[in-house]
Amino acid sequence: MIQQRIDHWKENVQDEALRQDLESLQKGDEVVLRDCFYRNLAFGTGGMRGELGVGPNRLNIYTVRKAALGLAHYLTNNNQHGGKVVIAYDSRHQSQEFANQCALTLIENGYKALVFKELKPTPMLSFAVRHTKAVAGIMITASHNPPEYNGVKVYNEQGAQLPLAQSDELISYVNAVEDELTIAVADYTEAINNHQFTFVPEDVDDAYQEALISIVQDQEQVKAHGADLSIVFSPLHGTAREPLRRALTENGFTNVTLVSEQELPDPQFSTVRLPNPEDPAAFSLAMKKGNEMGADVLIATDPDADRIGVAVPDENSAAGYRLLNGNETGLLLLHQMLQKKSEGVGVTNNDHVLKTIVTSESGRVIAEHFGASCVDTLTGFKFIAEKIEEFSSDNREFLFGYEESYGYLLGSFVRDKDAIQAGMIICEAALLAKANGETLLDQLHHIYDQFGYFKEQTNSMELKGERGAKQIEQLIQSLRKEPFEAINGIPVKTIEDYQLQERVEVTTNSKVALHLPKSNVIKYFLSDETWICVRPSGTEPKLKVYFGVRSETSEGAHERLADVSENVMNELTNRL
Repeated sequence: MIQQRIDHWKENVQDEALRQDLESLQKGDEVVLRDCFYRNLAFGTGGMRGELGVGPNRLNIYTVRKAALGLAHYLTNNNQHGGKVVIAYDSRHQSQEFANQCALTLIENGYKALVFKELKPTPMLSFAVRHTKAVAGIMITASHNPPEYNGVKVYNEQGAQLPLAQSDELISYVNAVEDELTIAVADYTEAINNHQFTFVPEDVDDAYQEALISIVQDQEQVKAHGADLSIVFSPLHGTAREPLRRALTENGFTNVTLVSEQELPDPQFSTVRLPNPEDPAAFSLAMKKGNEMGADVLIATDPDADRIGVAVPDENSAAGYRLLNGNETGLLLLHQMLQKKSEGVGVTNNDHVLKTIVTSESGRVIAEHFGASCVDTLTGFKFIAEKIEEFSSDNREFLFGYEESYGYLLGSFVRDKDAIQAGMIICEAALLAKANGETLLDQLHHIYDQFGYFKEQTNSMELKGERGAKQIEQLIQSLRKEPFEAINGIPVKTIEDYQLQERVEVTTNSKVALHLPKSNVIKYFLSDETWICVRPSGTEPKLKVYFGVRSETSEGAHERLADVSENVMNELTNRL
């Protein structure tokens, strides 16, 4: 079977670089060759992502065309034939070529393609879909993966990644394409001349920047004193350099220094191990620059600028700065928004904060303190976007959405996480802290002193291969059939099972329905407000285990977190 696929590609591949790649593999690495051909690259609920190369299990012009053809069939089946699809791409290898191949495939199947002339971030793709009233969007990116990866993300007419029912339908159309090598594409020159292939007008950039102004909480203060804040910014060789710098400077933050070694697009991401703002190592150059300048805040974005990391001055750190984790940045953003709104028009329970089930419970505590409502979603920003759309139809107000993995959204004119938005508002929070003679770290400690110290941690059990997949499922089923009764002597109070869609109060065995999509996830709440959430990873051969604790002191929170994580991981290991 594998050899038949190899022979088929050898006979039919027209792309010369891929042909040479195949010939080289046949002469050399048999293991890599088999990996390229033993299966089709999976198109999942978040799209398609994989290593670049030849074969059906690699990302190349043929597998990209397959994804685009599946989207065309999906749109046609949903009565959107003939509409326009907006396409954007980031700084990765072959991103622009893949964007063009998606466009030409769609055009061949009766659609119009509206393509950005130059690389743009994911949030601007989301915005452009809504702004131009397109029927769909495509983003060519592999987020913060290593440089040998690229990917295709698909967005619906709301500018959001597809909800589960829609994505399942799209996946079925992609999988139904039998031979990616025979997919017909339109001629580029003819498509341009016939105005089927057009470019996104520059006024979309202006409209996005205009929308950003609406989320600034204290425009007068920022305009008057924004230059007082010293900001170091790194786009980590990605797409955020121009849109975030423009957003900052046009709104008053004119004292912005870019990390020169990382400001230009570079598909190799040559100065970092991974272009991931969650990784402290990615901040090393920014921290060096920050120390030279005495910067007040450091920010870095991933290649497609949907995630942002923030580092703040810390005299107890040898590096001079401390990278905030995703929950901490989210807490600062949320507190900033709620505090300012409470001082202005006021906060009501019609204002809604959205967070995922594995994001810190600190968000709920802060939201409810100010009088807002907090709603949980499943892991993944598509669920937050789906909820925002639901709110718009029943007059509920979306205020803020976030997840612990460094993704935030403040204005619903975008329907995916937006590092440009978050970068602006975290700088506003830093400016207001500086006006009081403080740093963001001081602000964070003030919040903890008032509401308690929240600490979170994520552990993973890597279980590879077919055996590993079975072990992961067996562990989940074990937790379902024989749930924890207590951890470190602290009794379990509540169990939420998202596969069974029910919440169980342990002491009374009373059950309440959970109104969330089915997902193979179990979450435990202990009587001391500790929580543990267990789920299979959607992208890696891992069982992911999330922990959250709350204590009156930082030391108490750290101790409690260490104890509960060690206990649970030992128990899971013993159940293997």
